[in-house]
Amino acid sequence: MGKTTLAQIIADRLEAPFYMLSAVNSGVKDVREVIEKAKSNRFFNAVSPVLFIDEIHRFSKSQQDSLLNAVEKGVVTLFGATTENPSFEVIRPLLSRCQVYVLKSLGKDDLLALLHKAVEEDIVLKEKDIRLTETDAVLRYSGGDARKLLNILDLVVSAEEGDTVEITDAKVVERLQENPAAYDKGGEMHYDIISAFIKSVRGSDPDAAVYWLARMVAGGEDPEFIARRLLISAAEDIGLANPNALLLANACFDALRKIGWPEGRIILAETTVYLATSPKSNSAYLSIDEALAFVEQTGNLPVPLHLRNAPTKLMAELDYGKEYKYAHDYENHFIKQDYLPPEARHEHFWKAQPNPAESKLLEHMKRLWGDKHSES
Repeated sequence: MGKTTLAQIIADRLEAPFYMLSAVNSGVKDVREVIEKAKSNRFFNAVSPVLFIDEIHRFSKSQQDSLLNAVEKGVVTLFGATTENPSFEVIRPLLSRCQVYVLKSLGKDDLLALLHKAVEEDIVLKEKDIRLTETDAVLRYSGGDARKLLNILDLVVSAEEGDTVEITDAKVVERLQENPAAYDKGGEMHYDIISAFIKSVRGSDPDAAVYWLARMVAGGEDPEFIARRLLISAAEDIGLANPNALLLANACFDALRKIGWPEGRIILAETTVYLATSPKSNSAYLSIDEALAFVEQTGNLPVPLHLRNAPTKLMAELDYGKEYKYAHDYENHFIKQDYLPPEARHEHFWKAQPNPAESKLLEHMKRLWGDKHSES
């Protein structure tokens, strides 16, 4: 039984009018229309209408704000369904006026029992000789959801022409890959598709990147999850080759929170194409990992005295900060001095990669430091 069905059953038991909206394709205007209908009919109904909003976490803060007054005054009884943690995705004033109920996933034994029952008792399935040779894949991809389990079973069976159908893990995986509607943002395919998405961005293929983005959008993936992965990719895969990529990815994340859905898909698409078509560099990513490996190997090397802060007289007497050269006091705001511990002074963690942006940075470093960056 799904969340919508549960809400409908409760509304029927309450004998209350039932309104349903999806946060994917609804906005403040739709919410206000339902509230106005509820207000105009409240004298004819003994109980408040039930307003069911699917995927309420997709609503922006302003969209959720539009519900507050009606919920507080009892104009509607709100049922908000979400697959996310409401503590993070639902605004606090609205959450404080609601009770949270967790619908838990079915366990493996329950799913297996349902699978056998469907094969044996379903009016259509029992007409075929269905052999459950392997069940790991169908159970795994169902993600504890009975409806998904039955849909996957139906997908595999409907693909077979004969009266005898053998269910195997390989068949389940193959059939799900052929059917984009089978995307499960809580299951294994979720990780497969986000992996393909990021690898397409990294591989500079905007067509593939937008395709995998569309698969996630069509499958109901959390837009902020996609935006977070784009932020990571902007720093890890594009990096110094185009520093504007990180700025755009960050702006994408902020814009999603401001405007919500479905217009947010356009922002994700723009950012995806920009990142995919940007020159690539992972020099920053490699530099921090190399530095971390060096720190793990050498431990906590002491900070050179001239780099230490000296906020007290005692520290100054101990030569903290002594002989430190303030770069802005010198020509071109630069003066050569050691910034690393003696044991690390021959290390080169950042190595410029061959792209126009980093080539300019490297030339600048060579002008300042001379031979120190000749090996970058």
